[in-house]
Formats: sequence, structure tokens, C-alpha cells
Amino acid sequence: MTFITNISTDQQSDKELMAAFKTHDDIKYLSVLYQRYMDLVFGVCLKYFKDAERSKDAVMDIFEELNTKLKLHEVDNFKGWLHVLARNYCLMQLRSPRNLKTSEWNADFMQSAEVTHLQNEAFEKETSFKYLEACMETLPADQKQSIELFYLQKKCYNEIAVITGFEWNKVRSFIQNGKRNLKLCVEAKQADD
Repeated sequence: MTFITNISTDQQSDKELMAAFKTHDDIKYLSVLYQRYMDLVFGVCLKYFKDAERSKDAVMDIFEELNTKLKLHEVDNFKGWLHVLARNYCLMQLRSPRNLKTSEWNADFMQSAEVTHLQNEAFEKETSFKYLEACMETLPADQKQSIELFYLQKKCYNEIAVITGFEWNKVRSFIQNGKRNLKLCVEAKQADD
């Protein structure tokens, strides 16, 4: 696989290359660093996509993402951070609307052609979202911030820790406790109705 052959002979450490990239804003440092781990990124993408060509494209897309994200984050372990970045990229691609399969609704397969039960489901979901919004406001600030970053902005624990300054274990705890508190709050509001 010549696509992922490491052609770099640079002896600088990962941290030195990251520092040089951030200091000089020169993509050549990032390029040297990324070439060291292209095989890792390709392997992660291949695991999720199960398609070599799509994985090759993803390796290039992740490099472009890396160019902006590395400037925003302080990274201690580049290899581990890159692995998480590649995994998250693949998962987001798999969740994108173009990968979701839809099928035509055929009333012949239903007992009734009326769609009232679908309308009721939509109404119930909308009501649940209103409860959820109200309950989010009752959470302690650290839980609310962690929940919003994790579920709404799709950030991983490591990214949340960097953004908030919370320790990784605290982030996990805030998310777990926040979920539990939201569930209890929503259930209480539903019971009141």
C-alpha cells in the first residue's frame, strides 16, 4: 500500500513538530507529523467504512480538519488525540443524512391509512423536548455545560476537558449525573401532566 508509506526521515518529536506548526503556522511541520500516523488513520477509517477508496479520501479530509483543530487544542499525546479525531470523523460521516437509508411509506401495509398515530408521536416528542429544555435550566452549571458539549456539540470527553478545564473524570461524572438528573426531572414533569 504505497498510499500510506511513511516517506519522512525527520527526527523531531511529535511535540516539537506540533510546537513548530503552531509557532510558524507552516503546514510542512503538520505534514511531516501527519505522515507518521497516516497508516493509523487509514486503519481507523477502513474499520468504520470498510471501503479502501473512501478511507483514503477520509485520510485527506482528516488532515484538513487537523489543520484547524490542532491550532485550537493543546495536545499532549498526538497519536492518541489523532486516533480519537479520526474515529469521531468516521462516526460523524456514518451518521450524516446521506448515509441514512429511507424507504417509501406504503399505506397498503398498514391496518389503517390514517397517520394519526404518527402525529401523536410527533406531539409527544415535542412535549418531551419542552420538558427537556426546561429541565436543562435546572441543572448545575458544570453538568449543563458538559451535557451541551457532549450531546449537542458532539464533543468527546477529552475535548470537553480541554474546553472547560475540568478533569476528564469530572467531565464523565458531570455527564452521568446530568443525564440522571434530566431523566428524573422529565419523568417528574410527565407525571405532573
